[in-house]
Amino acid sequence: MRLRKARAPVSLAEKMAAPGPGEYFSVGSHVSCLTCLGQRLQGEVVAFDYPSKMLTLKCPSSSGKPNLSDVILVNLAYVSNVDVINDRTETPPPLASLNISKLANRARTEKEDKLSQAYAISAGVSVEGQQLFQTIHKTIKDCKWQEKNIIVMDDVVISPPYQVENCKGKEGSALSHVRKIVEKHFRDVESQKSMQRTQAQQTQKDSSLSS
Repeated sequence: MRLRKARAPVSLAEKMAAPGPGEYFSVGSHVSCLTCLGQRLQGEVVAFDYPSKMLTLKCPSSSGKPNLSDVILVNLAYVSNVDVINDRTETPPPLASLNISKLANRARTEKEDKLSQAYAISAGVSVEGQQLFQTIHKTIKDCKWQEKNIIVMDDVVISPPYQVENCKGKEGSALSHVRKIVEKHFRDVESQKSMQRTQAQQTQKDSSLSS
């Protein structure tokens, strides 16, 4: 594995053979890595841990949104070379403060979601039911499992096979809203399946024409 800094090629093994104080990849520097799988990663150094050879990079968001970034952990044991595009020598700015309460709430929500998924699988809920639950939960957080039934806001019960007619509860805005979500969900699922069938047929047709 080689480290190329500016214009002078330097062996990464030599660079790390005699570690000195601080980080070899300065926080704020921009580097480009080529993994052993041939993937090129480029971004700003957020952190570098010498003993574990773990490099943390902040890269442009894969979603394309300018206000977001992807944070990638790179194991240098699986990197063939690293190019230092722009080495930061001055002291990096202080780290942004973290909203601990917000992070804790997010972690708790993620944990609850995973436990809910695990429960559904262990209860033998169909894939269609699990997918519907996820769709409803994106809009209505007060959504839980009761055996194989989906309970929404403690007012609406959706039983297998989870179609619109399986939505039961007191007639009103809550039941009507849930029914609309269920109806749209299965309409979108059917539209996606239809698109996949069309693409498969087109691929088969193109394959027949080329043979």
